[in-house]
Amino acid sequence: MKIPHLKLGTKIAMLSFLLVFLSVFLAGVIIVNRISHKMEQEIGHRAMAIARTVAQLREVQENLSKLEGSKAIQPLAERIRIATGVEYIVIFNMEKVRYSHPYLDRIGTIFNDGDEEPSLQRKEYLSQAVGILGPSVRAFVPVLADEGTRQVGVVAVGILVPTIRDIISTLKLELYSSLFIGLAFGILGSFYLASNIKKNMFSLEPNEIARMLEERVAIFQAMDDGVVALDVENRITVINEKACRIAGISEQVVGVQLQELVVFKGLMDLLAANDPTVTTELILHQTRVLVNFLPVRVQERVVGRVITLKDKTEVRKMAEELTGVRTFIEALRVQNHESLNKLHTIAGLIQLGKAQDAMDYIYRVTEEQQEVTRFLSSKIKHPSVAGLLLGKYNRGKELKVDVLFDPDSSLGELPEGFDGNSLTIILGNLLENAMEAVVGSELCEVHCRIKQEQTELVLSVEDTGVGITPENQLRIYQWGFSTKGTENRGIGLSLVKQTVELLGGTVELESGKWGTRFGVKIPLKIVQS
Repeated sequence: MKIPHLKLGTKIAMLSFLLVFLSVFLAGVIIVNRISHKMEQEIGHRAMAIARTVAQLREVQENLSKLEGSKAIQPLAERIRIATGVEYIVIFNMEKVRYSHPYLDRIGTIFNDGDEEPSLQRKEYLSQAVGILGPSVRAFVPVLADEGTRQVGVVAVGILVPTIRDIISTLKLELYSSLFIGLAFGILGSFYLASNIKKNMFSLEPNEIARMLEERVAIFQAMDDGVVALDVENRITVINEKACRIAGISEQVVGVQLQELVVFKGLMDLLAANDPTVTTELILHQTRVLVNFLPVRVQERVVGRVITLKDKTEVRKMAEELTGVRTFIEALRVQNHESLNKLHTIAGLIQLGKAQDAMDYIYRVTEEQQEVTRFLSSKIKHPSVAGLLLGKYNRGKELKVDVLFDPDSSLGELPEGFDGNSLTIILGNLLENAMEAVVGSELCEVHCRIKQEQTELVLSVEDTGVGITPENQLRIYQWGFSTKGTENRGIGLSLVKQTVELLGGTVELESGKWGTRFGVKIPLKIVQS
């Protein structure tokens, strides 16, 4: 038989109700037992007081030594028994002969219940016994005559002890009322508790929470970026495998404070700045990474921070691929745009009947394009670089910017091991920035020079823009910094700087009112080795 699956709220309600029921039941048992014990004590004190009173009566003391003494003692004992409401008052002499008893046929018989011996030795005490009428508490008090110098007998007073059933029967209204009220509050409290817990768990069942957690962990571990989650005390709460690989640590750092890990000490300055918009470049375990963080807020309260680690080598590779693709796409787009403009011009001249002017225009345009193409093909032997420069030349014509190549430029076959894509990143970003800088200027010119010497490669890109302020020159290579103020900016010059440094080269910047010049020197021997 398949056991039905119970929801969390039902389980909590049932468990809470069971706990309340058991608590009330145990409390009832304890209370009844306490009442029974207390009643036994009270009954014992009462029996002892009555026995002492009877033992002090002169009629009892004087008649216990007489053979016919029961005729005087029995009526007296019965009157006292009826008046006090006790079950029996038995008076016997030193030979244990009964002088009084509720049952007349027991008078004159021997008292031999087994617990009377200490009383014959002048001792007062309480005893429990089960008689004909049920369990009782009996008080034994010696009867002393001649001013207490001689014991003549014993007074035994017995009072029935109510059983647990009798107590429950007597207090059933109070007990049942308390039980009902306790259970009612327990039921209401259990359902409220279940509802409150479900609400705090967003009405999700434990298996749903477990599944969501597994999914989140799988997604978290599959991320390409390293992620480190911190609490408000900068203690690591979660770290994924990528972050562990970048930092060269194990996942057993959960619960450790960030500043205790030597590899992460550089992150403390970033956290101290408390600026989520800043992206910092650090070296972690011999890996260049781009680091930023975001605060984690729950109900408008900051409960921690999440640090993101991006492997800069991977970012650079992606940028190289992206730059190459964009270069060729841009070249094709510009070429297509220019070709359409030229075709429209030729078509217009023909429609106007100016065939000779159309022919002259074709020869002039063709010659201009062929001149640039011949120059680049003869001077620049690397196909990707030549294609990039031609694309930027056409891009400049579209922006009405003159892109001028130094006649002394030359680039032969690059040494083995030299990454040509790195060269396209450097030139592509420098030329693009230069063209953007001169758009709208009075003189729109960009000068480019490439010179391959024996030991180094020298690049120069100069524009006639408004220049770069000294303040911005200090931040120009910072990742994400841009004077354009638009999205997806501030990456190009940072990539240029990183790429040149990886090639062992240097970048020089000169800027003034006349414009800006970037000079790059890359040692060929270092690259080749």
